[in-house]
Amino acid sequence: MNALRRFEKIMEALLTHGEVTVAQLSESLGVTGKTIRADLALLEEKGLLVRVHGGAVLAQKDQFGILSSREPLRRNQKEKAEIGELAVRLIEPNDIIGLDGGSTTLEIARRLENMPLTVITNDLNIIGELARRDEIRLVVPGGYRVRNLLAGPEAVSFIKKLNIRKTFLSATGVHPEYGLTVYTSDLVPLKRALIEASQTVYAAVDHTKFGRYALLTFARLSELEAMITDSGISPETASQYREAGVRILCGNEPNEPQSPEPEKGGSA
Repeated sequence: MNALRRFEKIMEALLTHGEVTVAQLSESLGVTGKTIRADLALLEEKGLLVRVHGGAVLAQKDQFGILSSREPLRRNQKEKAEIGELAVRLIEPNDIIGLDGGSTTLEIARRLENMPLTVITNDLNIIGELARRDEIRLVVPGGYRVRNLLAGPEAVSFIKKLNIRKTFLSATGVHPEYGLTVYTSDLVPLKRALIEASQTVYAAVDHTKFGRYALLTFARLSELEAMITDSGISPETASQYREAGVRILCGNEPNEPQSPEPEKGGSA
């Protein structure tokens, strides 16, 4: 197992349990304790964990990449609901949209009206939410299960063939230098496929994600039409990202975000 894959597994274990020991990681990853300690030291340098005697704990208690339990579904619920309300204003009848996996994009799905619409998603929670709405054409690229998501090369290949008008991405962190980041490499090709198949790309991220980053970058801020966030974002943070050329849509904006002009053509 290469170093990047070990880092990924270490962070997934931390996200699930909150803390890990060198002995546990050494056994589960099949490497020596010396290797694990070196890995933990490198991850600590990146600010992703804090080493303690015999192991490590998360540097930030609310770091999440993909959902590991029902807890993340409830975390920052008010903020995610606010983002969902803002995002659905950008969606029009007959749109073709991509919904990335995550608890924030799930809030977008929950607020979608039962109207003629095509939704591409690999999130099992979103699929369950939209399956009962008969006016919505639900497209599921498939793949193997990574907790609440379906991933894999078949899904990526399928998405690349689509013409998506608007995609809403989730992320573990948003950083001026590192862009949009996640911990799990299995999800990066899927997110990249959504970006490359889409005419317009939005990031749906609550204010706690700004200034943070995970192991892997999947998008640069310059690839986004805008970032949709909640009113908890500070004016200073919003200004910092706007000065970097990023459009910010949030609940404390004086004007509501307007839907882009509909594109001609395009089908899934």
